[in-house]
Amino acid sequence: MTESSQRNTILTLSSVAFTLMFAVWLMFGVLGIPIRKEFGLTEVQFGWLTAIAILNGSIWRLLFGVWTDRYGGRRVLTLLVALTAIPAFLVSRAASFNELMIYAFLVGMAGNAFSIGIAWNSAWFPRERQGFALGVFGAGNVGASVTKFIGPGLIALVPAAGLLGGVVPGGWRFVPFLYGVLLVIMAAAIWFLSPTHDHKPGAGRSMHDLLQPMRAMRVWRFSLYYVVVFGAYVALSVWLPKYYVDVYKMPLQQAALLTALFIFPASLLRPLGGWMSDKFGARRIMYWVFGTMLAALVILSIPNGRVSFDSYNGAAGGFHFGTGPVLFTVLVFLVGCGMGIGKAAVYKYIPEYFPKDVGAVGGLVGLLGALGGFFLPPLFAWAKVRTGLPQTTFGLLFLITAASFLWLHLVVQRMLRQATPQIANRLEPVGS
Repeated sequence: MTESSQRNTILTLSSVAFTLMFAVWLMFGVLGIPIRKEFGLTEVQFGWLTAIAILNGSIWRLLFGVWTDRYGGRRVLTLLVALTAIPAFLVSRAASFNELMIYAFLVGMAGNAFSIGIAWNSAWFPRERQGFALGVFGAGNVGASVTKFIGPGLIALVPAAGLLGGVVPGGWRFVPFLYGVLLVIMAAAIWFLSPTHDHKPGAGRSMHDLLQPMRAMRVWRFSLYYVVVFGAYVALSVWLPKYYVDVYKMPLQQAALLTALFIFPASLLRPLGGWMSDKFGARRIMYWVFGTMLAALVILSIPNGRVSFDSYNGAAGGFHFGTGPVLFTVLVFLVGCGMGIGKAAVYKYIPEYFPKDVGAVGGLVGLLGALGGFFLPPLFAWAKVRTGLPQTTFGLLFLITAASFLWLHLVVQRMLRQATPQIANRLEPVGS
């Protein structure tokens, strides 16, 4: 098998595995609705259930990135996929909310597959193709929509009593059981189909050396960008079904399908974002991403209401304002487009500036970005409880996006002031 064939095999296997792992990681966005009914969860309990898996899929990303650089993606990804199958089976057997929280936390380990795939593919692909390759791999974010599509149907199709005398659980419990089976199959596919030799750019280097890039301020700036384009994406993926159900009184199946209209562009546009970043530069793309998102979020933040007034002759009048379900879905779709392109642009930065430390830097950026996905759902719930307005969800996202855009702009302005006249109009100077 040629080097080119080997890297394409790795890209294919890692992308399929990441799609499955992402579906497992965010399955509570849909399963949380029937779980809320079965266990009688409060608004805040629901928020923590959707967030707890995200937490465990975030906090280990730096380590998994470093381990991939040191030991190889084949070994690390196979182990993670296989181990994630265990808590997936346990989720299907949870008998109380406390048990469910423990198993949800453990199954959330699936989210760390991202750091492995980023480091593994970066080690195999040449620099001029890394943006596109990482974009293709990152399109596995579309796994967030898998449960949206198959979950409601499977919940309705498989009887609550289960199959084979209860060996196969039914209702919402069938979904994590099915994922557990698929994870075992996927782990075997990675181990037996990927090249037995691996690229390990971190082999022989000390942990201190591998973590040295963490001192660079731009690493933390990239992390904030990733909170906007990925952390908020994760949070909305699990929050939108509930938003549609609560605000627009839609059935779960319809809410899940409309949420997929957000997830698809936020995932499938990632290869396009990688190609655009290769061609035009990541910084220029991020300007357009943040600008588009801010325009949509400011409208989404407007609460629904009515303005009433009395005319001089005593006649009453007024008008409604806010977003109906159609406009809401269109605006959320635009936000998803920005996130899909922006996620690839952020990760285009990393191999450009840290070619020997993609595992560590990509892991930290992924960790902090995904932590945004952990903190945001409980924050959404808290803001709604405090204000009574579900639109505060998008007000919070507007503030975070505006802060990121401001930091990006200040960096560019400083760079332009320091640049020579010959490069004053460039947005991608070397070393910025």
